[in-house]
Amino acid sequence: MNQEAIKELLYKMADDQLILGHRNSEWTGFGPLLEEDIAFSSMAQDKVGHSLALYTILNDLGEQDPDTIAFTRNADQFHNTVLTELPNAEYDFSLIRHFLYDTAEALRFEMLSHSSFEPLALVATKVRGELRYHTMHANTWVKQLGAATEESIGRLQQSLELALPYALGIFEPSPYESDLIKEAIFEGEKALEEKWKKKVEEVIAQTQLHLPKWETIAPHYGGRTGKHTEYLQPLLDEMSEVFKIDPTAEW
Repeated sequence: MNQEAIKELLYKMADDQLILGHRNSEWTGFGPLLEEDIAFSSMAQDKVGHSLALYTILNDLGEQDPDTIAFTRNADQFHNTVLTELPNAEYDFSLIRHFLYDTAEALRFEMLSHSSFEPLALVATKVRGELRYHTMHANTWVKQLGAATEESIGRLQQSLELALPYALGIFEPSPYESDLIKEAIFEGEKALEEKWKKKVEEVIAQTQLHLPKWETIAPHYGGRTGKHTEYLQPLLDEMSEVFKIDPTAEW
């Protein structure tokens, strides 16, 4: 198997989970409802756990240990999609990002549960079960607020239009796309994107929100190749502050 292809896939998945996990954790103590406070905190913890599982596979493939990978790289060495690093803003944006991203990731892990690369297939099988809660949470709130008041519909619509170009950046093609498909490691970003669009359309159709035509949205690429916004490096500095004080500390 092409190990470089596998590593590229693992890095972008793990980096997505780590960065969005940290963003979700920022809602702790600030959620609009206590239940949402708890929900976002719980999902944040799940995502960081998922990143650890993926970084551990990378370590088994010869990369550095998970803590070193997570806490010592600079922004241009990260492969997360830009969507995950954007500030939380108001709850409507965080909810829409949660919906768009977790819909994609649930499908990705479902596809990867059949991967020919067994370590990834095993992790994907475990993670896909946990992600059912994430997608159920997102779908419930998008359906409810997307068909509630004029204000809630308007705010979600605005956030949806803002987030969609970044969401399409999730599917930035890999330079190893043909190898991943040929070796049955992963069906490819294009196949995932098509499945995702259908799922997004199904949920939005149950609201008063509307999707722009897909062909009119220009995907925001770059994150997968280390081209990030000014928001990522300060986030990484905050994440790694304790680790850099004493990298040898045990918890």
